[in-house]
Amino acid sequence: MEFLRKLDNNAEKWLLLTFYVMLVVTMAVEVLRREIFSYSSIWGEEIVRYSFIYLAWVGAAAAVKERAHIRIDVLMHYVHPSVKTVLYIFGDLVMLFVAVIALYWSYETVHVSAKFGSVTDGLRVSKVWFLMAVPLGFTLIIWRLLQSLHRDFRALRTGQPVYEGDTLFE
Repeated sequence: MEFLRKLDNNAEKWLLLTFYVMLVVTMAVEVLRREIFSYSSIWGEEIVRYSFIYLAWVGAAAAVKERAHIRIDVLMHYVHPSVKTVLYIFGDLVMLFVAVIALYWSYETVHVSAKFGSVTDGLRVSKVWFLMAVPLGFTLIIWRLLQSLHRDFRALRTGQPVYEGDTLFE
């Protein structure tokens, strides 16, 4: 149980760190190879590109978890705390609806790629591994939205202030 709690608290952080390190190290190696040896590889570019794609989708899920995604919350400063909670719940429900539809269509792309056996140009690896970044990202987003909704409904029921995440500017 402790492992699952740690995984829930830190999964996105570790995934983000992994993909960021892969991106930076591969890019640095490729720049050195290009500048020192006048040679670069196509697989290096692919590793950087796909690491960045995974980084973006996992980062989106992390932003949903921490309520750090872009939002206009000027109105939130002027409404009653229970209204604020209801507005956050409404926003999460709309986002959940969009994420479920996007998850369905992103799996369609993965399915077509698997059906026709497409591979990457440099690595010669099935594109399914890289196209899975989108459904994985939406799956994580949906999971974090469900957790957020649970937390917000509990706050509404108990009268506690809603979790608003960290603000960029005060």
